[in-house]
Amino acid sequence: MTPERLRAALRGVPDPEWLDAARERVAAEPATIGRWFAAAARRCGRGPLSDLPGWTADEAARALLLAALPADHASHAADLYRHGDAAEKRAVLRALPLLPVGAAGAPLLHDAIRTNDTRLLAAALGPYARHLDPAAWRQAVLKCVFTGVPLALVHDLDARADGELAAMLGGLAAERRAAGRDVPADAAALLDRLAASTPGGPSPTARPDATEA
Repeated sequence: MTPERLRAALRGVPDPEWLDAARERVAAEPATIGRWFAAAARRCGRGPLSDLPGWTADEAARALLLAALPADHASHAADLYRHGDAAEKRAVLRALPLLPVGAAGAPLLHDAIRTNDTRLLAAALGPYARHLDPAAWRQAVLKCVFTGVPLALVHDLDARADGELAAMLGGLAAERRAAGRDVPADAAALLDRLAASTPGGPSPTARPDATEA
C-alpha cells in the first residue's frame, strides 16, 4: 500500500479539497493532526472504497493524514490510537506500514489483539504484523480462528505458518471434533497445506477414528 494508491482510491470522496488541505496543514503543523483526524469520517465519508477492497474512505483518509506527518512526528500515531474510537484505532493500525516508526508500533498491535473487536484484530494482522514475534503472531492467528476472522486477512499467512502453529491448530481441531463442532474451512485448509509441506505426514484434519476401507 502506498499514499499514492490511497489518494487515487479517494478521488470520489465528498470533499477531496478538504483532504488535500488537511494533509498540507498536518505536514506544516503536526500538532494539529488530532483535529483533522477526528473530522475525516465526516468530511470524506465512511463507505467502502471500490478501488481498494477492504478499506473504507475514513480509514484511507486518516492513513493519508498520518503519512503526511514529518518523520520526526510519526509518534503521534500512538497517541491517536490510544485516544481514538474503534474506527480511528483501525485507521492507525492500517497506516503503520506507511510510517517511519520501525518496530515502535508493535505495542499497538498487542493491544488490538487483546481486544474482542474482530475488526481491530484483522487490522493488526496486516503487513505491519511482521513486527510481531512468532509466539504472539501464532496466538493472534489462533484467535482469528476462535473469533471467526477470515484467515485470508492475515498477511503472509502461509509464509509465516510453521509446525508449531500447525500443532496449535491441530489441537483446536481435535477439541472441536470431540465437541461435535466443525473446524472452520480456512483453518482446515491451512492445516492441510502445512501437512502437505511435510512429505509423508498425515493430514492434521483427518479424523483420528478414520479407517481404511
